[in-house]
Amino acid sequence: MTRERAQEQPSVTRAECVLPAGDDLDASVRFFIDELGFRLESIGPADAPAYARLSGHGLALRLETSAQHDPGVLRITAQGTPMPKARTAPNGTRIAFVRDGSGPAVPAPSPRASIRLFDPAQPGWTRGRAGMLYRDLIPDRAGGYLIASHIRIPEGGPVPDDVHHHAVRFQFIYCHRGWVRLVYEDQGEPFVMEAGDCVLQPPHIRHRVLEASDGLEVIELACPAEHETSLDHEMPLPTGRHRPEREYGGQAFALHRARGAAWTPRPGSAFEARDIGLRPATRGRVDVHVLRPRADAPDDARYDVAREGSFTFLFVLAGALAVALDERPAARLGADGTCVIPASSTVRVGDCSRDLELLEVTLPGT
Repeated sequence: MTRERAQEQPSVTRAECVLPAGDDLDASVRFFIDELGFRLESIGPADAPAYARLSGHGLALRLETSAQHDPGVLRITAQGTPMPKARTAPNGTRIAFVRDGSGPAVPAPSPRASIRLFDPAQPGWTRGRAGMLYRDLIPDRAGGYLIASHIRIPEGGPVPDDVHHHAVRFQFIYCHRGWVRLVYEDQGEPFVMEAGDCVLQPPHIRHRVLEASDGLEVIELACPAEHETSLDHEMPLPTGRHRPEREYGGQAFALHRARGAAWTPRPGSAFEARDIGLRPATRGRVDVHVLRPRADAPDDARYDVAREGSFTFLFVLAGALAVALDERPAARLGADGTCVIPASSTVRVGDCSRDLELLEVTLPGT
């Protein structure tokens, strides 16, 4: 905004939501005061009241007898049991009550076996928050339990992001291609994540994406699939503090660096694994590894992971392999392809390319 335009803006002193008062202004005012806990701020004119101003729960209302528009819906978040039933005020405003829980509502996971190939000719990108491009990796989202997104920023430079936080059970970001600079609440100065690095974003940790390379791509998984992103307009980042011991919603912030990380053989298979370290940080809510064939692995490399009571999500980071789920024919899965393996499914892999790398995410089952 230019200085000239800023000077033209009015000096705002108050903002109110205007509602019709209905046929009985006094009855509507009494309802909002007695039933919903609002406070009367002013009313006028005294000899024939035509409006009333009320405030409460962070909201300012103005009831006007001359207003003729729709009385609207007032959504009130509340705690306790039982939850109040929906009401209708004398002026016609509908009152909806929703529960304010200690965390997001998480449906039981119900994954379906699926193999999804990536077609560069029809990538399926959609524009999301802050101008980022999103690709949905699990269309049914495991019954609402999980969202997996392939996120891309085509043109590098500063990212028009704000300080924000998420109401999640868990959430992590794996840097797939390029680099990104981020900053997190009480975790020191901004830092750069490069390809192969991963960060766990605990519930409600304030953070901001600052800058990205050309063609940045990340894989983001979050539980539940539908969760709220809230902006924090007050907290500056960085905070000037580094508190690695701090917990957010019972979880610790975690940053995994791919460079120099150890690879260990995966028992019972021809793969070796790089542990991202999210199982202890999330207290067992999610387990993440990067897999690749061992140097001495045969071409028909066996993939076997203990999935009792859990389900697995695979994303092909590089290379290709043939995957068969249950009795279905094998599919050739290349880079950026995905596979969902419920606990009850059998999986067979083969024809693994030597440059194959898989992002393996193990999650609790139904």
